[in-house]
Parts: sequence; structure tokens; C-alpha cells
Amino acid sequence: MLKKYLWLLAFLMAIRAQATTDSSHVRISLLTCGSGEQPWETFGHTAIRITDTLAGTDNVYNYGTFNGYDENFLINFTRGKLLYYLSYYPFPHFVEEYAQSGRSIREQELQLSGNDKIALYNFLINNAKDENKYYKYDFFFDNCATRIRDAFERTLGSTFSYAEVLPASSISFRNIINQYFYRVHWQRFGVNLLLGSRIDQPMTNKDIMFLPDYLEKGVAGARLNGKSIVAHQQTILEGSKPLPAGINGPLVLTSAIALFTIISMAIPSWRKVRSVLRFSLLFFTGFLGCFMLVMWWGTDHQACGNNLNLLWALPTNVIAAFMHHKNKGRYAVVAIALLLLSLLLHLFKVQELPLLELSPLLLSLLLVYGSIYRRTSFHKK
Repeated sequence: MLKKYLWLLAFLMAIRAQATTDSSHVRISLLTCGSGEQPWETFGHTAIRITDTLAGTDNVYNYGTFNGYDENFLINFTRGKLLYYLSYYPFPHFVEEYAQSGRSIREQELQLSGNDKIALYNFLINNAKDENKYYKYDFFFDNCATRIRDAFERTLGSTFSYAEVLPASSISFRNIINQYFYRVHWQRFGVNLLLGSRIDQPMTNKDIMFLPDYLEKGVAGARLNGKSIVAHQQTILEGSKPLPAGINGPLVLTSAIALFTIISMAIPSWRKVRSVLRFSLLFFTGFLGCFMLVMWWGTDHQACGNNLNLLWALPTNVIAAFMHHKNKGRYAVVAIALLLLSLLLHLFKVQELPLLELSPLLLSLLLVYGSIYRRTSFHKK
């Protein structure tokens, strides 16, 4: 009788051991890809590699795919309605793609039980079905990294936790993306103008893992049932060396605008140049403000909402550019007040401005508004 109980106990222990060790013939790893030269490659990429030795497959599950040949691609992209989807294809094809673009690939093999591997595998298989694979991409809140971040939490359960990777408690989305834009000044300047105050809120540890690099760090120190989930890490592709930062084009342009504005104000004979600059500044900032409004109200880009750049890029400037100077005195005073308010909100970090490149342009606007007010006051006298 005792022997039967011993055999039963041994059998149960074997089942438990089988559940906690890899008996599934599945190897799962997180792939983190480095930045590239193209705008959409700036922040890197994340995917999951699953090798099934029983089925003889080695596939990459990639949430970052979309149909760039769709006839409405540009319209849907601009409106924030572009559908991304989960695809899967052989690992060698993935490596070849990144080798051609000179981008790095780092791999973290996950140390999971057979049951956990099968749970994650099945989750991805189900997500890759035609009825489930599409999702509306959002750079900050729903992208290739956040999808995988959430998949780990959903399939591994409450005993799973990521490492703390937040570099500072008060760092915002804007702060962190500007670090990646160190060499592409026009992109950084344009993005900072179009993104609203929502991305100036401090991030949580989970929030920052919308970036592949930080998801990689979170997984590197992640724990499941008190144990590390990373078996080992390796670099599959080294990638090209990072390019140095070039000339700050936006700063050069706005500085030139400020210089011409100051000179035109100082030299009486430059009256025609002064008129052209005044009209151009008003019309351009008004057009920019209209575009910001469209991105806020006419698209699904969450990060473009509550854009306080509209305090200095007044959409009404498009109309003001054509108004006679006699009717613009009060308008100029209000415009100056709103511009100064935008600077105050920057100081209090309600919405940060790309102040390095923007300061010369704001100075030019102040000079234009001031000249408008002086001309109006002179004619009244």
C-alpha cells in the first residue's frame, strides 16, 4: 500500500515539474531593434520570436505592420485612422530586413514554464487571426511595444511584474521623445508644435514602456513568482553607429526671420520689406494654428489634443494678415497677452515649447504686434 502512495506522490511531483519546466518545445524571446535613419525608424521596434521545435517553425510576431499600398494610406495616417496589424513570418526574413537597413537586433530569451509559454503562444496565435489582428495605431498609447507589454501582463498573471525603469519621477512623454530626436531637428520641432499638453504629463513606469528600449529594460529585470524571466541576452545584429547631430535647421531659419524683422523695424527705408514680413508672419502663424486645430479636432491623434501652441499661433492671424492696420490695435494687444501666457505655461510645465528654435519666431511676432499697435495709436492721434 505504501508503495502505491509513493508511486502516486512521484507521479504528482512529475506532473508539477512538467508544468513548471519547458515541456512545450517552445522557445520565446523578445526582440528589440535599434533606431534607423527613416522617420518611422527613429524610436526602434519590438517583436516576439517564437521557435517551435516540434512544429519546425521559427517565426517573428510583429505588431508593427501596416498596408502602405492602401489608396487611402496618407489620408488615414494623417487622420490617425491607420490600421496596424499583427503579422508573423520567418525569423530569417526579419533579420534580413534589419540587416539591409543597418539596424541592430537584440534578443532576450524568456525563462518561462511550459504552461506560460503555451499561454503566450496561444494569445499571439489568436491575435493574429483576421478578425483580431487589426488595431488603430497610437504612437504613445497603442503601438508595437505597448501591445507586447500588455500581452505579458495578461498571459503571465498577477505574479508577474516589470522592473522599475523610469529614469525620473517627473519625466514626460515630450522629454523622452526629444532625446530620440537629437539629430533630426525638423522632425523634433514639427512634432513639438503639433503635440498638445497631454504629453507633458509625468509618465508612470508602465507608460515609458511605449518605447522599445524601455520595454527591453523592463523585461530585463522583470520577475515572475519572484524569479527573473530572462534566461540570457544576446546581440543578433550590431547595426550601424549612431549618426551625429547636424545643423539645427529650424533655429537657423527662425533666427534669420528674427534678424530680418529687427533690421526692417530699425531701417525706415525698409518699409516695404517690413510690410511683407508682417503679412508673412501673420499669415504663416495663422495657417499653422489652423493646421493645429485640424490635428486636434479633425483627427484621432490623442496626443494632438489640448494644444496650447494655439495661444501664440493664432488661427485668426490668417484673417488679421489681410486686415487694415487701423482695425488691428486691440487685436495686437490681445495677441501679445496670449503669447506671453504661452510662455508662462511653458515655465510652469503645463505645455513645454521647443523654446530654443521658437524664441526667435516669438520675438518676431512680438515686434510685429508692437508695430501694429504703434501704427494704430499714431493714426488715432
